[in-house]
Amino acid sequence: MPLAQLITPQQLAERLGSPKLVILDCRFALEDVDYGQRSYAQGHIAGAHFADLERDLSGPVSKGRTGRHPLPDARRLVERLREWGLDDDSEVVLYDDGPGAFAARAWWLLAWLGKRSGVAILDGGLKAWHAAHLPLSLDPPLKREGTFNGEPDGKLLIDAEHLAKRLGNADLTLIDARALPRFRGEVEPIDPVAGHIPGAQCAAFTDNLGADGRFLPPEQLKQRFAEKLAGRAPEQLVAYCGSGVTACHNLFALALAGYPLGKLYAGSWSEWINDPAHGVATGE
Repeated sequence: MPLAQLITPQQLAERLGSPKLVILDCRFALEDVDYGQRSYAQGHIAGAHFADLERDLSGPVSKGRTGRHPLPDARRLVERLREWGLDDDSEVVLYDDGPGAFAARAWWLLAWLGKRSGVAILDGGLKAWHAAHLPLSLDPPLKREGTFNGEPDGKLLIDAEHLAKRLGNADLTLIDARALPRFRGEVEPIDPVAGHIPGAQCAAFTDNLGADGRFLPPEQLKQRFAEKLAGRAPEQLVAYCGSGVTACHNLFALALAGYPLGKLYAGSWSEWINDPAHGVATGE
């Protein structure tokens, strides 16, 4: 079974009520941290549990040390996943409003913990669900304690120290998921320093999607990242973004295209700039 999978609204609607199905609503907004919980309370796909980016899918922020969305404690996340009814053989569907960035963060965390089959992102998210004229529910999900046994895989990560040592290596492909103006350092609406990690290429996560908000076909994604890799080994690829969230969208798209899973620099730009010794580049 492939590591990265998509599911259509119609396919999900047909599976609702399946005893092995776990659905996570990952809606979030950086500018309104209560948006996801509020939206979930106003209506969600039947049976879905709410997974909050900051409370569930991230750890505590330490000013001057971490990025804006550090990885959660693995044991705590496993406990939370069990509370949502996750077993080792569960089928999992993840969704957000549509771009898939927050759903992809949850997908990556599951892969990090060893859950690498039976996990799909709702293609087009809740916007696609609405477009298919499918209903939402106000009912809370059934409570069931799962038995998921997850262990974090450090091979999927690279920290700032090791990344800094690899900068300039001919085999490194470093991709930044932020939009081009932020990558260039022309604007920076969130972090105190503008620019990007030296040697990185801009690979805006939104370019993984078509005009309809759904993922591009695997062949197009393969070509997109082949241009970034330029013949280098995909296993050596490192993905980052502002805080380690949208980078997961690129890692999902790479896996969807058939590439092996690269590494995530989880601290990303918001952690990198904490150290004045780290290089900062602007422009392209």
